[in-house]
Amino acid sequence: MRWIKGLILAVILLVVLLVGILFAVNNQKTIGLDLIWIELPPVSLSVWLLASLASGVIVGMLAMLGVYARLKARLARAQRYSKQQQKELDRLRTQELKELT
Repeated sequence: MRWIKGLILAVILLVVLLVGILFAVNNQKTIGLDLIWIELPPVSLSVWLLASLASGVIVGMLAMLGVYARLKARLARAQRYSKQQQKELDRLRTQELKELT
């Protein structure tokens, strides 16, 4: 089962790589990017699009970092509470057994 997952992942990565290569080959027109405060040098369209995709992914990951940290802290609290409740349950079980004997 594990090798099937690895094989499917390899095929998907190969397809994405091929699509990326075809995308870069078909978008060779150079475009200069003029932002409000700076003018960037002319580079092929595929480079600008891939750079914008990469920066969008990074910004999205940074935006989710707060949510991830909050959920991680909540999980740690729940695990501590569960461990505390399990100890209390074990203590009550042993106490009940001692009272019966």
